[in-house]
Amino acid sequence: MAGPGGPHLLLYDGVCGLCNGLVQFVLQVDRRGLFHFASLQSAAGLAQLKRFNLNVSELDTFVAIADYQTPAATPFTKASAAVFVSKRLGWPWKMVSLAAWLPLGALNAVYDVIARNRYWIAGKREHCIMPTPETRARFLDA
Repeated sequence: MAGPGGPHLLLYDGVCGLCNGLVQFVLQVDRRGLFHFASLQSAAGLAQLKRFNLNVSELDTFVAIADYQTPAATPFTKASAAVFVSKRLGWPWKMVSLAAWLPLGALNAVYDVIARNRYWIAGKREHCIMPTPETRARFLDA
């Protein structure tokens, strides 16, 4: 059974300004509370990466894990993660998922360019974001 934040988990680079912006965006538009969050650098995030044999030394992608609290949990990375999240956020954000019609290799290539330049684009932070009291229950590493 899903916890109070929902059945899905987003793992993000906790010191990346762009990634922190993504988390703030999802918190704002996810009115149904479908997503939990953890930074890739946290114990909770590292445990999830190990669970799916994902490379714990590479922090250049965010990871969306569908139904993360169940045995049927499925991880998505890069463009697949972005499409997964946009589909669940509903309209108008669901329209981003139309990009799934494009070849995954091309989408991941664009994702990789942004990921390589994410600190230049949005800066690097000293610390992970601090959840508000209202959103604290949705962060596994809070």
